[in-house]
Amino acid sequence: MFRLTKILGGRINQPEPTKLPSTASETYAFGEALVLTNGKLTKCGATAKPGYIAGEDYAAPADANRGVWVYPVTDSMIFACPIGAAPTSLTVGSRVTLSEDALGVSATTTNGVSELVDLSGATAAGDTVLVRFA
Repeated sequence: MFRLTKILGGRINQPEPTKLPSTASETYAFGEALVLTNGKLTKCGATAKPGYIAGEDYAAPADANRGVWVYPVTDSMIFACPIGAAPTSLTVGSRVTLSEDALGVSATTTNGVSELVDLSGATAAGDTVLVRFA
């Protein structure tokens, strides 16, 4: 899960929540990277820069749309998240893709969209790293 840890140049580390339309029958997880497609939220692909982070767990029904609470992503936000593989060949500044579940990052650098800000001592899959989407 992407967890906001710092907003660069900000006084507080609190994003502004907003509610946006969900995609019918899609399940959302707190901290999941999302994008708007055809005016509705959906899981972010591995090589797409997320526009939003889910602010709640929500299972959208097929016939109604109450919307999902999300936080818009800005270039100044630093997120803590798990890495999907050992980051042995990665360094600060490496750009990696999102994990398949959009709840963290992979160790793949081809077409990366997340910049590693701090490896935070990560040595194995599942360890936490700091990233930003710039």
